[in-house]
Amino acid sequence: MATIARPPCDEGVILAGAAARPDDGRRRWVLAVAILGSSLAFIDGTVVNVALPALQTALDASLADVQWVVESYALTLAALLLAGGSLGDARGRRKIFIIGVAIFAAASAWCGMSRSVGELIAARAFQGVGAALLVPGSLALISASFPESARGRAIGTWSGATAIMAAIGPVLGGWLVQHLSWRWVFFINLPLALAVIAIAFWRVPETRATSAPRELDWPGMLLVTAGLAAIVFALVEAVPGAGFAGVLLLAGFLFVERRSPHAMLPLVLFRSRNFSGTNLLTFLLYTALSGVLFFLPLNLIQVQGYSATQAGAALLPFIALMFLLSRWSGGLIQRYGARLPLIVGPLVAAAGYVWFTVPGMGGSYWTTFLPPVLVLGVGMTISVAPLTTAVMNAVPADRAGVASGVNNAIARVAGVIAIAALGLVLSASFNRALDGELTRLDVPAEAREAIDAERHNLGAARTTDPAGRQAIGHAFVAGYRSVLWIAVVLAVASAATAAALISPSDHPTGRDSIQ
Repeated sequence: MATIARPPCDEGVILAGAAARPDDGRRRWVLAVAILGSSLAFIDGTVVNVALPALQTALDASLADVQWVVESYALTLAALLLAGGSLGDARGRRKIFIIGVAIFAAASAWCGMSRSVGELIAARAFQGVGAALLVPGSLALISASFPESARGRAIGTWSGATAIMAAIGPVLGGWLVQHLSWRWVFFINLPLALAVIAIAFWRVPETRATSAPRELDWPGMLLVTAGLAAIVFALVEAVPGAGFAGVLLLAGFLFVERRSPHAMLPLVLFRSRNFSGTNLLTFLLYTALSGVLFFLPLNLIQVQGYSATQAGAALLPFIALMFLLSRWSGGLIQRYGARLPLIVGPLVAAAGYVWFTVPGMGGSYWTTFLPPVLVLGVGMTISVAPLTTAVMNAVPADRAGVASGVNNAIARVAGVIAIAALGLVLSASFNRALDGELTRLDVPAEAREAIDAERHNLGAARTTDPAGRQAIGHAFVAGYRSVLWIAVVLAVASAATAAALISPSDHPTGRDSIQ
């Protein structure tokens, strides 16, 4: 559910493409394949979080294990996303897209059959590799097959359809978990993937970019993947030395990118103050959102007593607002430019996070979680379309595709860092609050000893003592509030970044231009 709000600049990737030729009546099949392919990744990104409490219990997993189930997928996807797009341009977009779908399907089957949490984590990492090939491939197929005159309608259809898929995902995942098994949130990918591969072979023409470099940035890919993995490991497992190694690896990545003739991350783009500002804003805003939405299903299911289906449906109003108000949000750009909405939107999102701190344990969804969900939805709706526009306008037109891809990848990296770092905050706050709650509620010594042995499971800690169960719930809510207050700070910092670094015109001029 951390990816329930689609990362910015997906539409920007499509808009930046150039159609090789008008398609000969097969465009609707290309669009269908792009929608279904994108939906594989979007649905998986939303349904897995709903399944986390069930698989945590079934596989006797700790919170760190649960974090790795999400992080291993997000890590390989974020690190390899730019390389996946370049590979499709050079070797054939349809070919790489089909390979990505096949890898994703094989990894999904492996996930569903996993017998231990370690095996599931490995399968999820493999699944992220497939997603890194199919996600940019699905967008590139549209840009290569639709001329500019028809691309706007195609984007609208793609955006609407994938938004509906994203809305269906958590509810479907919750139903599968509740009535069948958590394993079915992975098995459900298989028939969809087979349909995508069949249609792609049958009706989608092959395209490639004639000017795309044949060489891939292998050193860059290895360094960024290893660097991010080391930092995540340091945060999740509390190993400071790994964090230091991760920083060194990422510094090496920047060194390589600065000198590589085929860099996956062209650092020259960051000479634009607007581009640097929008990407910093993206990182801050999506770090907050990813952390809050990752832990929300754990709160709803393990503490508030929601069923998996109810937890999956809890964010439907968020998705509905972003879908229904997307045209209105686009109108804000024409009326005010991108800068003002990028100040107001994160501030509204911050108000939503503040409201999320109010609910304790119990109460009706309609009076506890729905109001902050709606406010957060409005804030993100105001932010996303202007963010895409600001990124596209921050660089010359011939670099818009690369710029959009970089911004999309940064949003995903933000999610990777958020889950690891804010998980550390949640664990520390939970343990501190639990000590106080066990004393306040006078939990018997025997029950307290059993709870101490279960601390690493946080909200999933098992106890038969009613007072102990109440103490665990209150402690988790206290930990979640700590995450929320950090999200408030990050959202306000996003607004401040927009005010300080994004020019009112939203266009690169003078020293802000990239030559």
